[in-house]
Amino acid sequence: MVADEFRPEEEAQLEQLMEEVAPEAQVPEATDDIAGVTGTQAADSAEETEARSGASEPQDSRAWYVVHCYSGYENKVKHNLEQRIETMQMHDQIFQVVVPTEDEIEVREGKRRVVERRVFPGYILVQMLLSDDSWYVVRNTPGVTGFVGMGNTPTPLRYEEVQSIMKRMEAEAPKIKVTFKSGQKVRIIDGPFNEFIGMVDAIDMERAKVRVLVSFFGRETPVELDFLQVEKA
Repeated sequence: MVADEFRPEEEAQLEQLMEEVAPEAQVPEATDDIAGVTGTQAADSAEETEARSGASEPQDSRAWYVVHCYSGYENKVKHNLEQRIETMQMHDQIFQVVVPTEDEIEVREGKRRVVERRVFPGYILVQMLLSDDSWYVVRNTPGVTGFVGMGNTPTPLRYEEVQSIMKRMEAEAPKIKVTFKSGQKVRIIDGPFNEFIGMVDAIDMERAKVRVLVSFFGRETPVELDFLQVEKA
C-alpha cells in the first residue's frame, strides 16, 4: 500500500486550508492506506473530538473528513461520489458531501457581480462513518486522489473546524474580491473622482476601504474609497 503524494503547491494549499479553519492545528499528510484502522479507533477519535468541542455525544462515530481531488473538478467529484453512495447503498455510512464555497463580489469591466468561489480549491468535505467499505467507496470515486490524514489514518476535522467552515459558507453578506495591492495603480470607477488614476497607499480589509493617492492640482491627495469604487488600472 502506497501513500498518496502531494506536489509542493498542493502541500502549501493544504497548509493554508488548515491554518484558516484551525490556526493551531497540525498540517496532516494525505494517505492511501487505512490498514489497522478499526471501528473502535474511529469511535475513540470521534469521542475525543466531541469532548474537546463540548458538543453533545453522538449516537455513532460519524465525522467530517477532508478529501483531496483534482482542482476545478470539485463539483464533478461531489456528483460522482453521491452517485456511488446511491448505487452502492452507502447512505448508512456516508451522509453528506460538501464543496465549501462562499459568495464574493467582483468588479469586471466596471460592472459588479456576485460569484460563487470555492473556499479550498482541490478539497471536498465528506461526513461519514470510517470503515473499510466507506473508505473504499470514497477513495475509488473518479477524481478523488486521497484522504487527508496523520500517518496512515484519515484524520477527522474537529468540531470547531467544521463549524468555522459552515459559518463561512452561510455568511449573509458576500465578501468583496480585492484584485489590487499596495503600491499598485488603480482606476476610480465611482464617486466624484470617477475615471481618475491613482496609486494604492493602504488597504483596510476590516472596513473594506482603500486609500488611494490621487494627483490633481499638481499634488498627490489621499482619498478613501470603498473596495467597489476602484479597479486595477
